[in-house]
Amino acid sequence: MPRTRQAVAQKVANRLYALENAIDVALTRAAELNATMPEARGEARLPAMIGQDALNKAAKAFTSLVQARRRVVETHASLDAARLQIGLREVDIGDMEPKPVPTPAAIVVPAPLRAVA
Repeated sequence: MPRTRQAVAQKVANRLYALENAIDVALTRAAELNATMPEARGEARLPAMIGQDALNKAAKAFTSLVQARRRVVETHASLDAARLQIGLREVDIGDMEPKPVPTPAAIVVPAPLRAVA
């Protein structure tokens, strides 16, 4: 049974990593488009109103991709919790860097407040 769960979890993880990568590529292309449109308008010496509607729509598309990426990151966290619920250990695949783990030394305790003159 655990091997079946591991295989199924791996299948889901592979799809998740593929989606994360696809969204990152889409974000990059959307950012390039958003940067190129005003440059192109300037190079062509066109008035600012030319292409504004297209720029607005491209900016909304970029924002939607950022929201989608956030939701996929949240999905990743939820799937990690589900992995623990079904008793699977963490597997070191996907990201090249391990997930950050807070250590006691990394936790910053703020200094107490004091009165100033």
